Amino acid sequence: MIVNHRNIIVLLSLLIFSISCQDLKKSEKPEDLIPEAKMIDVLTEIALLHAARNYNKQKLEATGTDLDTYIYEKFDIDSLQLERSSNWYTEQYTQYERIYDSVKARIERKKNKLDSIREIEIKIEDSIKTAKKDSIKLLDSLKLNPRLKDSIRRDSIKRSKLDSTKKDSLISSPVTIEDDSN
Repeated sequence: MIVNHRNIIVLLSLLIFSISCQDLKKSEKPEDLIPEAKMIDVLTEIALLHAARNYNKQKLEATGTDLDTYIYEKFDIDSLQLERSSNWYTEQYTQYERIYDSVKARIERKKNKLDSIREIEIKIEDSIKTAKKDSIKLLDSLKLNPRLKDSIRRDSIKRSKLDSTKKDSLISSPVTIEDDSN
């Protein structure tokens, strides 16, 4: 039998055609299907936990928490329910895409919020460092110039004397009776 390129192409075409014509069964909607909003919550939490595990596995393991058990208890679901729901949503392309777009948007919002908090923390840390440097410079300048230190002390003493001699206008002064018996 002579095998030529034309026969090989025909055989491959028949093989591909026969494979592509198979009947695909779609899953039935499970009775315990996780609602779309809850599925978004579950998948968001799963994504965050996987990110945390990838970021610092030892710290996460030190808590002793099993991530799967945590998810099941938090959302009151079980592994079979999650599996069935995931399979069903996977076959529903538009819903599946909407779910993952929502998960992605939530994660982006959380990331932006945490980034803005981190920026504020950095500003606070920088201002504390600057204040410490300024106070150290002031102390160093006082050590180098004792006259400045004395003048600051004199100014503070003068202010405290002035403050103690001021009378409060809301408190009436004690009444003094003078004797005119000369």
